[in-house]
Amino acid sequence: MNALIIRIPFSSICSLRNAYRPLLIRYTILSILDSRDFSCILAGHKSLGFRVSYNFSRTLLKMPHTTSNILCGREASKDIQKELQEEVKLLKEKNPDFEPVLAIVQVGAREDSNVYIRMKKKVAAEVGVTTKHVQLLRSLSESEILAEVQKLNEDSKIHGIIVQLPLDTDKPVDAKRITNAVSPSKDVDGICDENAGRLSHGELEGYFIACTPLGCLELIKRSGVTIKGSNAVVIGRSKIVGLPMALLLLWHHATVTICHSRTKDLKSVVKEADIIVAAVGQAQMVKKDWVKPGAVVIDCGINSIKDETKKSGYRLVGDVHYEEVKDAASWITPVPGGVGPMTVIMLVKNTVSAAKQALQKSLSQ
Repeated sequence: MNALIIRIPFSSICSLRNAYRPLLIRYTILSILDSRDFSCILAGHKSLGFRVSYNFSRTLLKMPHTTSNILCGREASKDIQKELQEEVKLLKEKNPDFEPVLAIVQVGAREDSNVYIRMKKKVAAEVGVTTKHVQLLRSLSESEILAEVQKLNEDSKIHGIIVQLPLDTDKPVDAKRITNAVSPSKDVDGICDENAGRLSHGELEGYFIACTPLGCLELIKRSGVTIKGSNAVVIGRSKIVGLPMALLLLWHHATVTICHSRTKDLKSVVKEADIIVAAVGQAQMVKKDWVKPGAVVIDCGINSIKDETKKSGYRLVGDVHYEEVKDAASWITPVPGGVGPMTVIMLVKNTVSAAKQALQKSLSQ
């Protein structure tokens, strides 16, 4: 077997990969030495062609499975799912009683919530995480819902708790009070005040970070862009996505601008970004002329627009005009199939982490 070692700038990977895609799929990238350049070995194997594998020697991150410049969340989430499956399997072999459990609290029976819950159950089961669906009546009062959450907090067999939003109730209920009632050590959604406060202080280990921003960060890393020193613009300031996303990028040494509905000349601000995260809830707001060529674009939006070509009469789009922007961006997430699957797998990953923490605590006693 012959091998050829080639050294090229890391910044050239994306353009080279797209220009020579039919050729590059036959090569093996064995290791990336640093964030700016890498050595790859192109190894032939008789008439079978070349096998593809890759490993970041510093970060141990896999590059995304992509078509052109698409950051496919479905494929990236599958990679993480396989890693979690193996991790849970090994933990169960060493500790037969180890069983990660995620409690999903649902008030009412909204169909959109039912769809999301089924997705979470499916992925959790594939990883080896048990789910407990706690479905509460719409008629329950706030105090009654809080009492149910407290029961889960006190149950040592429950490792993670998520409150499915929005709450579907007959009576006025403060959703923030309900989510804040979840114990921080079981808040695998990462949205209670204590966990959010830790992120604001730059603590990135030992607790839980909101799942959507965490999934977005993983996709940004997998794009290969250097976050440190980059100009990042986050469009949206929600406590679940926009604000924690901005903080994550800040603590990874990006220069971050948070934009919102009152930002003046939003287009000009976004145009300066190397990394764009759109989480504003406005269909196809970000157009091609908003995006600097080569920017990485992460679209968190899920919006329904009319489409007579579809049987349902509508289709889902993001906050970014995908068909326009994909030609300008170096990497872009699709909708659907981008951020959504990453949010779910990060929830499951957080649950596995919570179960491991509980296991370590029990073994040390």
